[in-house]
Amino acid sequence: MKQSFKELKTFFILWSTQSLSQLGSSMTNFALALWLYEKTGSALQTALLSICSYAPYVLMSIFAGALSDRWDKKRTMLCCDAFAACCSVAVLFLLWTDSLLPVHMYMMNAVIGLMNTIQQPASDVAMTLITPKDQYQRVSGMRSFSGSLVTILHPVFATALFALVGINGVLYVDLFTFAIAFLALLFFVTIPAVDSLTGEEQRESFWGSIKTGFSYLHKNSLILVLIFFLAGVNFAASAFDAVLPPYVLSSPNGGKTVLAAVTSCAGIATLAGSILVTILPAPKNRVRVIYLTMLFSLGTENFLLAFSRTPFLWCVAQIIGWSVVPIMNANLDVILRSTIPAQMQGRIYSCRNTLQFFTIPIGTFWGGFMVDKVCEPLMAAADSQGLLARLFGSGKGSGAALMMFLLGVVSVMICLGFRQILKNYRY
Repeated sequence: MKQSFKELKTFFILWSTQSLSQLGSSMTNFALALWLYEKTGSALQTALLSICSYAPYVLMSIFAGALSDRWDKKRTMLCCDAFAACCSVAVLFLLWTDSLLPVHMYMMNAVIGLMNTIQQPASDVAMTLITPKDQYQRVSGMRSFSGSLVTILHPVFATALFALVGINGVLYVDLFTFAIAFLALLFFVTIPAVDSLTGEEQRESFWGSIKTGFSYLHKNSLILVLIFFLAGVNFAASAFDAVLPPYVLSSPNGGKTVLAAVTSCAGIATLAGSILVTILPAPKNRVRVIYLTMLFSLGTENFLLAFSRTPFLWCVAQIIGWSVVPIMNANLDVILRSTIPAQMQGRIYSCRNTLQFFTIPIGTFWGGFMVDKVCEPLMAAADSQGLLARLFGSGKGSGAALMMFLLGVVSVMICLGFRQILKNYRY
């Protein structure tokens, strides 16, 4: 145990402080979404916050990975964190002058999304470099554990601070957590250099690096199929994320406090799953675990939410849906880190990000659009004694319930379709 702690000391410092900063950032995102929905009452306008965050991520990831493999990982992470903090300061200034508009929030989220795009491949490689190979599954479980804590705590803390001191207080906490993470990385974390590149890799051009990343994925069909499967999962999950807030906030049994509780249940479930994955033995077939966990998750949560009307059942749905996500993530993480050489991980991870996450802004837009423009008008025009009203309720929020049902159908179709391909692979 002491030897394991010594091996992971640097990881513990980086992991704990970055997780704290992630908590602050997540609180800000949640509070901004509450603020915007209160101002506009629009699922689509609120969803645009996420779209603006992910659009740069999707468009620029392939370039960020090629740059990450050339740049110093620690300096890259420090610079990106500093730029993101400047955006929080800018939002504070606009609030102080009572001039914050939705367009400002979209612009800030786009800048933050761009910084995350550059930082993530550097951070992923850094985690690989500071972690012994035999600790990969444990470390993946710990990272999932911290992500779960963030998911549990950020809506509760953000809602409480938002009610007590307003959105300004949430931003102050965000900046404080950033300062801790920034100073810890600057003074207490040493990231080893990546193994020396070969002569051919050193002469490789910037565009050649990007091509190398895609070529590697093309030659490794297992990774490529998993990426496209998860792109489909992300489409459904991002649409769900756009639908959940208006669904809960518009319901007679909902509200900000209920949304915080429902969101926290997702974190509680992933926390339990994270603890479980750190002690589970390696499965015989990690690929099978990946697609079965997603089928179980997406095949239950959406339908339960669509047909339930009480916060208790909403929480149960979140727990069922999210409990197996850490198991999927850990097995995927082991496949990627064990297969991809460390000196190529930056560019390959970024190519993966472009292919795997391009569906997130599309799904987010689709979810918000369908609620505002299709499902809510359809339910408003439906017979109050008809089948749709009996299944999904009536009034504002019933359209979001209908959309949850549609998401359940789409999700199951995605999982069953890819199952026919993935069942031919073993790892």
